[in-house]
Amino acid sequence: MYKIGAIGPLPSLERILNIANEFEHEIEFVALSYEDAREVTEIIKNYQDEVNGWFFSGPIPYTIAKETLDLEANCVYCPPTGSSLYKSFIQMSFDQQEICNKLSIDMLQTEDMGLQESLFELEIPTEHVYINTFDENYNSQEIIQFHLQLWREGKTQGVLTCLHSVYVALKQEKVPVYRIAMTKMEIRKALEILIERAKTSYFKDSQIGVEIIEIDQFDQFVEKVDARYHLQHLELKIKQTLLSLCEKMDGSLIDNGNGRYQIFSTRGAIERETQVLYNIIQQLSLEIDVSVAVGIGFGETAVSAEINARKAIRHSKTQENNGIVAVQDDGLIIESIGKEDELTYHFRSNDKVLLEKLHKANVSIKTYKKIEALVHRMGWDGFTSADLASHLSMTVRNAQRIIGGLYENQLAEYKGEELHSSRGRPRKIYKLKK
Repeated sequence: MYKIGAIGPLPSLERILNIANEFEHEIEFVALSYEDAREVTEIIKNYQDEVNGWFFSGPIPYTIAKETLDLEANCVYCPPTGSSLYKSFIQMSFDQQEICNKLSIDMLQTEDMGLQESLFELEIPTEHVYINTFDENYNSQEIIQFHLQLWREGKTQGVLTCLHSVYVALKQEKVPVYRIAMTKMEIRKALEILIERAKTSYFKDSQIGVEIIEIDQFDQFVEKVDARYHLQHLELKIKQTLLSLCEKMDGSLIDNGNGRYQIFSTRGAIERETQVLYNIIQQLSLEIDVSVAVGIGFGETAVSAEINARKAIRHSKTQENNGIVAVQDDGLIIESIGKEDELTYHFRSNDKVLLEKLHKANVSIKTYKKIEALVHRMGWDGFTSADLASHLSMTVRNAQRIIGGLYENQLAEYKGEELHSSRGRPRKIYKLKK
């Protein structure tokens, strides 16, 4: 059962769960309510190991939660839209039996432009419309006082608020206050997105995954071993270490001989145990004093996963320190998977113009995409051949050849120069053309 944590004030959660019952799916919603949105951080910490995704009642709890959630967390929220604003505005005008054009409104800074645009589309005079924008570190008492003072001075006919705590406080003060709350249509749309993501995540996790682990220059290593029994003991130790990994991933181990091993499991299990794999590879490298390369392949079938794993291991062995490389079935390559310096790029492209230019430049699509991903990850506004050589484990001369080819074929442009030291020629700075 796929569990989703639904976070919001109790009235909003009741609306969400009522509409969630309309959908036929194998998803269980866990209601997690709060009085004040700043409780969200603690809720996330307490329940993040119990749920597979998050549904937020609005942008406020979502914005607060982003500080705690992983970047890849499956989460959606209901953004306040024109429909939400118009609903509360019409309700206020209906209750007061007149068009209300003297209002005070609070809204989150990130949603400010959209809501103000919707407000202007009402085409009512805005000289008596007071707007208070806030961020995730808001002070609810300050917002309450903002509305309350305007109301007591007779400057407003009522309040539209995005905050449940502000709504409750102003209700107690007998102020005509209305929540800019999500409509049923907005909830349905967000639920559809979440359920689709949940299905995608489930199928992605259940994909077949293959790990190929290869001890570098194993034949030469065998020749150096004096006693045959010593080699057999070592092979048994390697198998024992890898079997412990298999046990964690509920996988199966195949010994292909000559220091090459394969582990079959699921994508979800492999990705969850990536750090354990790093630890084991490091342990093996230290014990036998040779480098160990790892290629991981994901695919819909065992054959496609194994083919991708073979591509990954070949790529891993071309890197300076081998490392762990993964190849997905959509052609995405992931270097240093799970690490801070993780680099993802495709080795395929349907752009005929780009492919033709790369062919003339004598640069592979994989190299170009790798440079593109590196520039994006590093946030470079410009780069030198030395920068590329350093980060892509190649010689400066090779990097110069690649940049020269890209420049000559209008895929890179000259940006300037930098003087590395008081001696020598300055280095040329380039940037990729968009």
